[in-house]
Amino acid sequence: MFFSLIRNRRSIRRYEKKPVETEKLEMLVDAALLSPSSMGSNPWVFIIITDRTVLEKLSKAKPHGATFLKDAPLAMVVCADPAKSSVWIEDASIASIFIHLAAESMGLGSCWIQIRERMHSDVKPSDDYISEILDIPKHLKVEAMIAIGYPDQKKPPRSKKDLQYEKVFYGAYGKPYLG
Repeated sequence: MFFSLIRNRRSIRRYEKKPVETEKLEMLVDAALLSPSSMGSNPWVFIIITDRTVLEKLSKAKPHGATFLKDAPLAMVVCADPAKSSVWIEDASIASIFIHLAAESMGLGSCWIQIRERMHSDVKPSDDYISEILDIPKHLKVEAMIAIGYPDQKKPPRSKKDLQYEKVFYGAYGKPYLG
């Protein structure tokens, strides 16, 4: 079941005009909150957005790679508190992939929108732009936004033959893994 899930999960950028049911949203939240974090610090914070006007504003968080968010029925903004963990980026990223896998398991599509270290404009970081829209306190950093909804596109599963085994070594770098 797990391997089917990770082979089928693809970045989906087109969504049906259908809301995500409350029960599924609750399961996405549970998945995020069940994600592991370093030393149990749980530095993450999640903001759920379904308001069309806010989604439209968030879709302008950076010049490229976020515009499709305006047509998603749901976004989860993944933030974290760097004061709670020196590995807040990793913890927020792990929570994000839990959200992606949970979405896939429920027949939803999702797509990661990188925010940390991205720019909204020449002078304003994407993180600041989003924080202003969502009233995010200064001590929290935005790692990513995740667009979620019912897919309005079909992508084939990843096949085993497409895996990059040349990047896997056995025992030491440079010693091929022969599988």
